[in-house]
Amino acid sequence: MHIKSQKFLILGASKSGFAVAKYIYDAGGTCSVLEELNSEKAQMAKSKLIEMGVDCVSRERVEENLDFYDIVVLSPGVPINHEIAVRAKQLGKRIIGELEFGYLQFLPTMIAVTGTNGKTTTVSLINEILTHAGLNNKLVGNVGIPLTQKIDEISKDCVCIVETSSFQLESVFSFCPHIACILNIAPDHLERHYTMENYVFLKKRIFKNQRESEFTVLNYDDQTVKSFFTETNGKVVWISAKEKVDGAYLENGKFYYKGEYIVDERELRLKGEHNAYNALFAIACAKLLKIETSTLAESIKTFNGVKHRIEFVANKGGVDYYNDSKATNTASTISALSTMVKPTVLILGGSEKGEDYTALFEKVKVSAIKHVVLTGATRYNLLEVASRLGIYNLTVTEKFDCAVKIASMYAQSGDCVLLSPACASYDAFSGFEERGDAFVKLVGEL
Repeated sequence: MHIKSQKFLILGASKSGFAVAKYIYDAGGTCSVLEELNSEKAQMAKSKLIEMGVDCVSRERVEENLDFYDIVVLSPGVPINHEIAVRAKQLGKRIIGELEFGYLQFLPTMIAVTGTNGKTTTVSLINEILTHAGLNNKLVGNVGIPLTQKIDEISKDCVCIVETSSFQLESVFSFCPHIACILNIAPDHLERHYTMENYVFLKKRIFKNQRESEFTVLNYDDQTVKSFFTETNGKVVWISAKEKVDGAYLENGKFYYKGEYIVDERELRLKGEHNAYNALFAIACAKLLKIETSTLAESIKTFNGVKHRIEFVANKGGVDYYNDSKATNTASTISALSTMVKPTVLILGGSEKGEDYTALFEKVKVSAIKHVVLTGATRYNLLEVASRLGIYNLTVTEKFDCAVKIASMYAQSGDCVLLSPACASYDAFSGFEERGDAFVKLVGEL
């Protein structure tokens, strides 16, 4: 792709769209940006682009001059069936996402990680291991750092660790990581992808272009992911917490890679079955990159986890408060509930993602949850399912700050309060990070 000879239209001025526009502008290329959101962040990004000299256009102008552009670049928040993208495709234009754009600029060595849950923890752990081993690496992607933003910092010997969402995989075509990991598959983002079949199809695009010289790391214990074995051309490396497989596995409380002992599970600071799986993927990636076992083991033992994922916030009045704002789907919250041992007050709710909450409340019934506070736009949908299953230890409130205060009132010394919403955050916040930060602030004020 020759930047100066192509004319680009970028849909969305978020972090990803901003990074692409800046890169094209700095390279002397021609680009226009269409941003239709009125949020404060979107308008701030738009203002910065205008200050730089980037052309920010209206919907009307784009529709009138769509034939002018050669390539349309989608921010992850813009679906591939966006009206402008569909019309551009009909006109024979090339449609790509920011991840694809960044990848095409320099074709880096890449570890890409996707799945419904555990992506951020897994890529952060891989980043920790590679850094500890002295390998040049960059953590980018769905963690909030667009690949394009880091192009100038990535040398030929650098390994890019990319958290890869289904939103990003919608618009990749040439993208080919050296190591592709699929952690797990559970219902998520059905409000955008419509069906589970579409969602699964998009996840498989992570290994679509791999050949025999690349590696596909798959979860043997997830039946959907396991079935991908026949569809990849990459060399399959398995991980399992239940079986001895050709790859990384957990046996009698010990982690192994192809028969080689790595570390005891009890030595990890991260607890819970879901974190055992995250560690297994990190072990497989590290060993494929020939990292010394002693370095790998030490990195895993000292890793503290990531912000907003079952993050300990504070002890107030003998009550432990945990921030799991990153749990934006039911599967993630179910995993979090499995880690709670003390009596726990659970805060659920946010914006809708089209999920069925039955399995979530079935888990609530057999977990340590003593009371549930339902909040946000989904509160009545959650209430309906809970009531149908005979769960009545509930409180319903619209506002998030009230939910935190109510949870603190039900919690007694020796209990826990867990924010694990099982829903997106867009009813009241710009993202799960803002929601988690708000929780931490409210807990601090109790």
